[in-house]
Amino acid sequence: MRDHADTIAPISAAAPAPDSKYDRLIARAKEKRPAVTMVAHPCDESSLRGAIEAAELGIIEPVLVGPAAKITAVAREHGIDIKGRQVVDAPHSEAAAAKAVELIRESKGELLMKGSLHTDELMRAVTSSSTGLRTARRISHVFVMDVPTYPETLFITDAAINIFPDLEVKRDIIQNAIDLFVDVGLGTPRVAILSAVETVTPKIPSTIDAAALCKMADRGQITGGVLDGPLAFDNAIDPEAARIKGIKSPVAGRAQILVVPDLEAGNMLAKNLTFLAKADAAGLVLGARVPIILTSRADSVRSRMASAAAAVLYADARRKRATVAAV
Repeated sequence: MRDHADTIAPISAAAPAPDSKYDRLIARAKEKRPAVTMVAHPCDESSLRGAIEAAELGIIEPVLVGPAAKITAVAREHGIDIKGRQVVDAPHSEAAAAKAVELIRESKGELLMKGSLHTDELMRAVTSSSTGLRTARRISHVFVMDVPTYPETLFITDAAINIFPDLEVKRDIIQNAIDLFVDVGLGTPRVAILSAVETVTPKIPSTIDAAALCKMADRGQITGGVLDGPLAFDNAIDPEAARIKGIKSPVAGRAQILVVPDLEAGNMLAKNLTFLAKADAAGLVLGARVPIILTSRADSVRSRMASAAAAVLYADARRKRATVAAV
């Protein structure tokens, strides 16, 4: 795992529409109960301010886990009001990650948020076999992107955690993304499994995986979304490109989830959209016991709020399912 959340620097559109994709996401989250969120090591201005601003919007209820004196000093230096916020003292970043995970395991929080520590440090605590937050599902990352030139909210997965996923890992990556898409209230997603071409050929292994994943969906091994693949990027997101290629499917030209063949491809795709199309990129890690909000110092305020909003909506849906199951 690498600190890719810190390497992708979302650039906000200069003048986002008043009712943009992210604004609608944040508005829905504000209607839900604020989720108690363990913020691991919020020891710089951006991570502390991001958590507090999300709290002021009524999206989360942050618990600040890290060196208490340092958190207080950062708040004082940058004029961030943490009065009344719970602070759990931990001596350093590694201890803060471990303590935040421990509090989640004790059911004292519904979300985990990355502060100013490295992603690797946080994920080591999350993936610990004895004290972490693993489930039977593979952990993966989803970018929730607001691309000004594209009408849909666009998910890209996995561009941050799984480097060269095999077929079984891709199954979990897709299911994680579908579950998030459905739980944040976006409906039934159209899932494009990307490769370099839209035909199946043994010369390009990702096309074989794409075909197998579509059949797995036919057999109920992947649920909740409509899958098609392999699809090249152009005929996944452009109706005219799909028409020219003669591809007829409910997904081609209208994809909402883009499943990349490996981390390198996903990382480059997300960065291209961020820097060339001026997209915002919110990010979540899924597949653990709770959603994990990954933020970067370079993230825009809208991206930070959208990450928190998506996590809150996902947590609220999980909470409701658990309540129904308990009845």
